[in-house]
Amino acid sequence: MIRSMFSAVSGLRNHQTMMDVVGNNIANVNTTGFKSSNVVFQDVLSQVIRGGGAAAEELGGTNPAQVGLGSRIAAITTNFGQGALQRTGRATDLAIQGDGFFAVEQAGQQLYTRAGSFSVDALGRLVTQEGAFVQGWGANAAGNVNTNAGVGKLTIPVGDLTAPITTDRVSIGGNLPGDADTGTVIANSVEIFDEQGTPWTLSVQFTRLAGGDWSVEVDHVDPTTGQLAGALTNIGTVEFGPDGELVNPANFELNVSGGLPAAFAGNPVNLGFGTAGGPNRLTQFGDLSTVAVLDQNGSAAGSLQSFTVSQEGLIVGAYSNGRTKAIGQVALASFANPEGLEKVGGSNYRPTMNSGLAQIGTAGGGGRGLLSTGTLEMSNVDLAQEFTQLIVSQRGFQANSRVVTTSDELLQEVVNLKR
Repeated sequence: MIRSMFSAVSGLRNHQTMMDVVGNNIANVNTTGFKSSNVVFQDVLSQVIRGGGAAAEELGGTNPAQVGLGSRIAAITTNFGQGALQRTGRATDLAIQGDGFFAVEQAGQQLYTRAGSFSVDALGRLVTQEGAFVQGWGANAAGNVNTNAGVGKLTIPVGDLTAPITTDRVSIGGNLPGDADTGTVIANSVEIFDEQGTPWTLSVQFTRLAGGDWSVEVDHVDPTTGQLAGALTNIGTVEFGPDGELVNPANFELNVSGGLPAAFAGNPVNLGFGTAGGPNRLTQFGDLSTVAVLDQNGSAAGSLQSFTVSQEGLIVGAYSNGRTKAIGQVALASFANPEGLEKVGGSNYRPTMNSGLAQIGTAGGGGRGLLSTGTLEMSNVDLAQEFTQLIVSQRGFQANSRVVTTSDELLQEVVNLKR
């Protein structure tokens, strides 16, 4: 009789804990990166009333008779299932599609989280909403990231400048009309940059010769007048075979005496036309006239304007000169047993002896998921399931309280036997 009362009390306590867990899940239904928890019950020791007996020829075997002593909480497990992704449009909002955690440093402690609502502080460091530093690898001046090195604080170099790049190559492709009359002129211009990043306009002119070849003349534009600095300089002739493919030459080398401004002294520019049969080459077919400057490899100095994060976590900066460069890489961590992690608040987790060590690496590798930029992972709480569990815990609590009431009535009857 007393056993039933204490068993019911244990049930009351356990269902109260279940209610606490369900209430916490519902409270965090809109918490970014939150993972719901579940309660697992198990029975406690049972008192043996009669032990089991072995079967004999004269008497059959008997089963043990036991009375249970209540229930207890076996575990409160965390469900690390994927939460829905919500689009925000913020460049610093990141969501993990798949397994893995962001590594953050808070007050000198290494923590892990699925909540990717980050921002950039006054010093350019990528931080969580609580000020923890997001971990990753920075890029060197050339834009290379060494992911084999140790992780550190990720910094977005606001106002970062890229040095100018001197133009040393200009590529021209397209088609010169094979049926053009002698003296036909086709001109193109391209912006090139000296070692100070100063832009200069280079004019390239093709003139049809009597033999069917084309002469090439170049000169630069005077920035003060907007006119050619002098007479065009003939740098050579391009020849085509009967099949319209380039025969000679593949390129010319331009220098100060060959049409470049004085700022390019000691810095010649290669004027290339591709190779016969190759992509983006110069040809001579029919009556098409599609000659164009395809590329030049110089640029002015530029400052960081914006950045994007790839699926692999590579942070790529876009500069005002049109160039892009890697400026860092976000690190992700994986664990052999994520359910062994300990919640420490703020949607953060801390490793335990049973979670295993953090395996740090890049997104998309080592079982780690990919990143989605401009989105956040929402809570994976299933309200339908939680409300069902709410009813289950409520009815379980009521049933156990009824056992306490009934046990009390039986005790009352025992007390009244003395009457």
